[in-house]
Amino acid sequence: MRRFALLLALLLLPIAAAAETVRLGERWYEIYLPARASGAPLILALHGGGGDPDQFASASGLARAANRQGFAVAFPAGTGRRGERLLTWNGGYCCGYAARQGIDDIGFLEQVIADAATRFGVDGSRVYLTGMSNGSIMAETFAARNPARVRAVAGVAGTMDTSRNRVQGRVPALVIHGTADPMVPYEGGQGDSSLTRTDFSSVASVVRAFKAPWGALSESSRRIDRRDDGTAVIVTDYSKAGRVVVRLMTVEGGAHHWPGGRKARLTEGKTQEIDANTEILRFFALQP
Repeated sequence: MRRFALLLALLLLPIAAAAETVRLGERWYEIYLPARASGAPLILALHGGGGDPDQFASASGLARAANRQGFAVAFPAGTGRRGERLLTWNGGYCCGYAARQGIDDIGFLEQVIADAATRFGVDGSRVYLTGMSNGSIMAETFAARNPARVRAVAGVAGTMDTSRNRVQGRVPALVIHGTADPMVPYEGGQGDSSLTRTDFSSVASVVRAFKAPWGALSESSRRIDRRDDGTAVIVTDYSKAGRVVVRLMTVEGGAHHWPGGRKARLTEGKTQEIDANTEILRFFALQP
């Protein structure tokens, strides 16, 4: 009877609907809508360099988790050479085709927000951004330049160019990054396995940039080390009047991946201590 009740409960949980693809000129985005789309907050989820909306939606599993909590999730597409599915974002100093061509990805993301609000009735004033790697760089860059448009941002395994980007207002930020990331090094600089020659900003400089507009903040930290997987997570919270506005999750021994996501070829540095979707949605819930 208990097993039947559990199965019935799982069947009754709302699940993510199939994605709807929307063309915006030569570009597109895929959107997953919750049961009540009208007035739903919107998450923009940006794929990594060489990825695409389908790949990131599948690898992260974010849409299902977010839809269950009432969020709509849009997966916009970066750009590449005609006919290519290896897409990138122009995050300033990275990456690939988009950066070399000076693609206006800030403008494109603004277009996605406006279109999703008009077409599907989501709340274009309650926008959250997240991304992986090059997508994280783009998400942080958009938030830094448009703090009034963003309720919160969460970057995973990617650091914006802090030498050229100043965070222009208060925007809550979550940063998740592994200390053994060989592509975007935690301490900054060129990664041993990086596919670009970018001199990446350090994680510490990104945290400082998002903290700066808030003024004095209280600091607290805790350690998560429950699994025997060679990693642990140090959570450092920076709070204003009791509210966490900047959170750094340092994955000790963590590599270049989305915690909890699918990456079969990664054998080392794949933490089981945290799940990125859970942590991102928990942080977004603190910033209504």
